[in-house]
Amino acid sequence: MTTSDPARPSRDIRVSFEFFPPKTEKMEQTLWRSVERLQGLQPDFVSVTYGADGSTRDRTHRIVSRLLAEQHLVTAPHLTCVGASREEIDEIARGYWAEGVRHIVALRGDPPQGASDYVPHPGGYGYALDLVRGLREIADFDISVAAYPEVHPAAPSAAFDLEYLRHKLEAGAARAITQFFFETDVYLRFRDRAAAVGITAPIVPGILPITNFPQLTRFAAACGASVPAWLAARFDGLDDDPETRQMIAASTAIEQVEALRREGVTDFHFYTLNRAELTCAICHALGLRQQRAA
Repeated sequence: MTTSDPARPSRDIRVSFEFFPPKTEKMEQTLWRSVERLQGLQPDFVSVTYGADGSTRDRTHRIVSRLLAEQHLVTAPHLTCVGASREEIDEIARGYWAEGVRHIVALRGDPPQGASDYVPHPGGYGYALDLVRGLREIADFDISVAAYPEVHPAAPSAAFDLEYLRHKLEAGAARAITQFFFETDVYLRFRDRAAAVGITAPIVPGILPITNFPQLTRFAAACGASVPAWLAARFDGLDDDPETRQMIAASTAIEQVEALRREGVTDFHFYTLNRAELTCAICHALGLRQQRAA
């Protein structure tokens, strides 16, 4: 039986977690320790990122295979349009299906390191919409796509970006997962705008627990997310104080998810950065409890 906060029954909350392929043995140990902790929260699925220009393809596949075989988690590898022909991407997708993967996060992908603009691969899928359509032709994947509450950096307008999201969902994606954000109203306004153009699929807020504030600002600059002044002020002067920084990070993220919960949000996607501590604390505040193996 699940033990939960009666004010927030855990059965009402669904979570998913994102991991990335580690580069070193030490980082790999951290990843698997985190997976072990987060597995007990019974996520709907976990996703594994895919580097720009396919640079982590083999590592992504290895992590996905181990999550499936050893952890028995519903696993959703990221798949992008960058750096591969349509035939190569189709082959990867068919291989995933044969291995038991039923969920995929379909993305355009970032330009390769050193490139300032995205250029579609000759003979490849041009954009995420094309990739969603291609995956639907291959197998009955459960597909997630990205959404940008503060507008994709390459989009000519917010209206264009939202219309493109609608097309991705109509092409066969089951849900959209947002880029991270820190102002609750940013998400709520986006959700309202999506409903106004006829989007009915779930728009799952992407939550980024802040483990490193300078790193966060780099992420935000790359993806078009804003970093509010009040948030910068909270972390000011904490570069050499990891304990206080961790407490501030946890309280900030808990405030965010609690505010979203009050607005009817029941699904949350956590960008874990392969760390479990903050995500576990946030999920605990939402009423989720670790399930121990018998």
